[in-house]
Amino acid sequence: MKKCIHLIFTCTSLLLFIALHSCTTEKQKIINEAEIQTIATVIDNSISWFKTKDFDLLFATMADDTAFFMFQPTSDATVRGIEQFRGYSDGWIDSANHYVSHEIRDLNISIGPAGDVAWFRAELDDCGEYSGQVGCWKDTRWTGVLEKRKGKWVIVQQHFSFAADRVADRVKKRLMSDLSE
Repeated sequence: MKKCIHLIFTCTSLLLFIALHSCTTEKQKIINEAEIQTIATVIDNSISWFKTKDFDLLFATMADDTAFFMFQPTSDATVRGIEQFRGYSDGWIDSANHYVSHEIRDLNISIGPAGDVAWFRAELDDCGEYSGQVGCWKDTRWTGVLEKRKGKWVIVQQHFSFAADRVADRVKKRLMSDLSE
């Protein structure tokens, strides 16, 4: 009889543990999905702000301190700290500088176990126009790290680059096009 009671207690405890763990896992999955959507919005806002030149939105997506860091495709455009970034962004104020379009593809977001750090990777097309000349970052490889600070996700680091083989192909096509004209 004692063995039977012990077995029933063990089985009941095991089933209860599994049920509670499943609920917790499902709840965590829902929370992570909501966080990932929030992070995706921050990432998109860091580019889409330019549609309306909403600088408040832009700066709300970035870490507001010296921890902010950004590698860009050219070595002379590396940004260290939010103040340098604010100065760098002055060029976007110019009325001759206009948003054309952007597209973020293959966005993959991961959240660290503590839930306060996330990282992402994506491909980005970001096109603008300056004084009638359209320019685009096409197939830009984009990676970044975000932190959750005071309940809000902000980009702390980001890196933009172009795959060398794609750049070489574009240059070759442009040269061939110019030669045939």
